[in-house]
Amino acid sequence: MTTRELAEKVETFVLDVINGKRRDRSAQIFSGFLFLASRLFRAIVQLRHTLYRKRIYRHKTLGCLVVSIGNITAGGTGKTPVTEVFARTLSAKGRRVAILSRGYRSKSKPFKEKFLDLFRSKKNESPPRVVSEGNGKVLLDSNMAGDEPYMLAKNLPDVLVLTDKSRVKSGRYAIRKYGVDTLIMDDGFQHLHLKPKINIMLVDSTNPFSNHELLPRGLLREPIKNMRRADFIFLTKSNGGKHLRRLKTFIRKHNPRAEIIECTHRPQYLRNLLTNNDSPLSDLKGKKVAAISGIAVPESFENFLTGLGAEIVYKKSYADHHRYRKYEIVEFLEESKKQGATMVITTEKDAVRFPELESHPVPTLYLRVEIDILSGEESFKDAISRICFS
Repeated sequence: MTTRELAEKVETFVLDVINGKRRDRSAQIFSGFLFLASRLFRAIVQLRHTLYRKRIYRHKTLGCLVVSIGNITAGGTGKTPVTEVFARTLSAKGRRVAILSRGYRSKSKPFKEKFLDLFRSKKNESPPRVVSEGNGKVLLDSNMAGDEPYMLAKNLPDVLVLTDKSRVKSGRYAIRKYGVDTLIMDDGFQHLHLKPKINIMLVDSTNPFSNHELLPRGLLREPIKNMRRADFIFLTKSNGGKHLRRLKTFIRKHNPRAEIIECTHRPQYLRNLLTNNDSPLSDLKGKKVAAISGIAVPESFENFLTGLGAEIVYKKSYADHHRYRKYEIVEFLEESKKQGATMVITTEKDAVRFPELESHPVPTLYLRVEIDILSGEESFKDAISRICFS
């Protein structure tokens, strides 16, 4: 078993404990350990915020528009489609845009490079990874770039995409070398070092704050009260239900100033992984399909398929950001065919992690999903223009 496979097994076990799916004696004991660890984590998080608030740690500004898009929970809010539409709209408005990503679960630097970075001056430090220079070419694969940066670079040919743990370093590099005037921090709500002009926080309206506990006992990255930093709060995966009124009231208690915008993730079309041909969503109606995913909330993806009229006859879900092996996909495709599936459907984020195969015994497609605004009459693009150009 590889280190990554072991990490995924541990992650799955922890999530089962958090979500109450494991209630045996060992899970109860482990839950107590997680509770103590979460209290320690909370203290560390709040100390870090205090150090920035007291100006012991200093925020950095880079002299251009900086938009932060993130959340206070770990995964599952649908952040990447929101980042994509912000970047596309700002670019269409004439801004030179760069997306700054951490490159989560991308292939790390060799140990030698990490060690040498400790002794390098800022002038000689290693540059960030450039996934795309905004000229239509993707320079790194998903393994080196990370899933989301690779996907963003592929879908946004006019936008630069860079990855580095330090957004300040990658932001300076983008400004100096490429002349960008707008930086979007993907998953930037916890990145306090680079100060944004606009702080956007996403909340999954179907499961807003998990069990209200911090990691690792819950899914919160920081206490709920810290949402007061947000300038705009997007309620994602919204269906306009009555529960949103209670959610908005709860949010208002912690942040009375932020504008709350309801939005939904809406399926657009299907794209074949081998041919890149697009198919209408109506092709799913009445079809027997197999679903495979490695995302934080696989239920939302599977609900899309059944909502579009498909019958899921076989499905498999892995840990978020799972790096697929060739044999896993081959076995899944063969079993899908045995179960009578006429097509295999995955998510766009999963598709970038699929190994290349010469042929598929069952047509394999990914579901393209985009963002729509529900509250108010304005479109998502109009909302972005109002937010960023007012």
